[in-house]
Amino acid sequence: VQLVESGGGLVQPGGSLRLSCAASGSILHINHMNWYRQAPGKERELVATFTNGGITNYANSVKGRFTASKDNTKNTLYLQMNSLKPEDTAVYFCNAEAQTVARVTALFWGQGTQVTVSS
Repeated sequence: VQLVESGGGLVQPGGSLRLSCAASGSILHINHMNWYRQAPGKERELVATFTNGGITNYANSVKGRFTASKDNTKNTLYLQMNSLKPEDTAVYFCNAEAQTVARVTALFWGQGTQVTVSS
């Protein structure tokens, strides 16, 4: 199973970005997918979760500004980020708990995409 994030970049404060995380490979079923981020010198933190039932949860720091969604036909998770702040600058990662065709359930991670919020 491979996860590939895209959509990161440089944006001014108050701007928006939309991140994508495409899952591919020998996937039988995805249980849930999450967005994490890691800023320089800080621990990786959970930003948003998206369960198989479509339930989303967000870190307090991004509530009201970030929205997670998923296209099940493409096995792709999105993160719409609005009203971006300099403190949102980080490498954003997605992960997925998935069951493979070999009936193995595991947690998979993408390689990350850089988001920089700066004027």
